[in-house]
Amino acid sequence: MTRIIADISVSLDGFVTGPDPGPDNGLGTGGEALHTWAFSDDPDDRRVLREATARSGAVVLGRHLFDVVDGAKGWDDRTGYGVGEAGRPAFVVVTSSPPESVRLTDLDWTFVTTGLPDAVTAARERAEAASSHSGKDLDAVLMGGGATIGSALDAGLVDTLTLHLAPVVLGAGTPLFTGGPPRTLVQRSVISTSTATHLTYDVLR
Repeated sequence: MTRIIADISVSLDGFVTGPDPGPDNGLGTGGEALHTWAFSDDPDDRRVLREATARSGAVVLGRHLFDVVDGAKGWDDRTGYGVGEAGRPAFVVVTSSPPESVRLTDLDWTFVTTGLPDAVTAARERAEAASSHSGKDLDAVLMGGGATIGSALDAGLVDTLTLHLAPVVLGAGTPLFTGGPPRTLVQRSVISTSTATHLTYDVLR
């Protein structure tokens, strides 16, 4: 069965970007330290990244994150979700209105204007279709930003939460958790490396 997995890097003080994030500074000041693990040569870091992209049948992101990754300083042939893997998943963007143009035309984009639950449903359907085509169990992954994942958790849309806890204190930035109803998590796995602690939880509803 297709799961909805929220997967994001976070600082020790709970931020998913540094201060002053924007289209030309997507991770904010100092925020690059959050993703050091994704470029690490540590075999455990590489395995975490490989397994995460391999299970992704579709990926959900918010409009602000889309504007960053599709911007002039965003993803390219060397960076981006699934680069270097066998294939890239479909991408579903939750937005109030579709963009006038898309730079990354080689990727499969779907823009959903009717809210986050509908975007998650669309991603689940895309992941299920990809599962049928590939013969593998694939999931729908919420990659961010922080507000999108926080809202999905608050709405009870998430089955599994994966946090890549970076050994950095940013002091300010975009918080992952800003309130909302309490959630009970069941720890499923912990993988520690020199660059991050990879934590996976089942989210009880």
